[in-house]
Amino acid sequence: MKRVKHLFLFSSLLIFLSGCSALPVLDPKGPVAEAQKDLIVWSISLMLIVVAVVFGLFAFIITRYRERPGHDSHEPDEMEGNKWLEIIWTVIPIIIVILLAVPTVKTIYELEEAPKSSKDKEPLVIHATSANWKWFFSYPEQEIETVNYLHIPEDRPILFKLSSADSMAALWIPRLGGQEYNMAGMLTEIYLQADEPGVYQGRNANFTGKGFTKQQFKVYAETPEKFQNWVNKTQDEAPALTQVKYDELLLPGHVPRQTYSSTHLQWVNHAKNAEYAIKARERQGYDSEEAESH
Repeated sequence: MKRVKHLFLFSSLLIFLSGCSALPVLDPKGPVAEAQKDLIVWSISLMLIVVAVVFGLFAFIITRYRERPGHDSHEPDEMEGNKWLEIIWTVIPIIIVILLAVPTVKTIYELEEAPKSSKDKEPLVIHATSANWKWFFSYPEQEIETVNYLHIPEDRPILFKLSSADSMAALWIPRLGGQEYNMAGMLTEIYLQADEPGVYQGRNANFTGKGFTKQQFKVYAETPEKFQNWVNKTQDEAPALTQVKYDELLLPGHVPRQTYSSTHLQWVNHAKNAEYAIKARERQGYDSEEAESH
């Protein structure tokens, strides 16, 4: 019976472990994600040391000074304070805060610029526009726009210019770095970079309603040659994006991947025009109140 019980417990443990997998944020594929991972590991390690010391002292005190038989009448000496103890438990938290704050602030400011390893390379500019519940990626220099996926060259900084057509979203590609907010009527920026070819999952990290969970996209990091081949093929074969088609795409909902040989930036930049999506939906006869009632 004991053996059966142990076997059952072991089997249960395997079931729980089947849900475990490598955390993308701890498996970086670019310098930005690497810096963020180092900061996460440092912060967790420092906090674990603090927790271990606190619980160790707690266990020692409740064991060492617990009530014992024969000591019921013991009265401890009166104390008004201990200068050195008070200095210690004031200075130590200050040191802990400094050890957390300094690398955090340093990393935040470093990530405002292109990665140091590729500062001599010109960044590829991509406008990433969020809309309920899809992503538009516009390449202004290449005159290409994609929906729910993008291609990038490896080992080159990517400057994402972020905005939103409606709800506030957040661009996040865990293995490359992030996140940064997308907001209507405002432009935010983030530098990311892939150090090796691969397919990376990206998503909206800010709740935006019922379609939020499926507002995801794929990032295809390729060699510069393959990326240029994709650019050339798209420019030659993909249809142009019209304003009518773009207005249709702005209707709330999910759409499959799409590719165009022109961008919506030719008639609207949502960082400067926060009301465009509302008017576009009106032109399409979309009633938000009626849609929500269904």
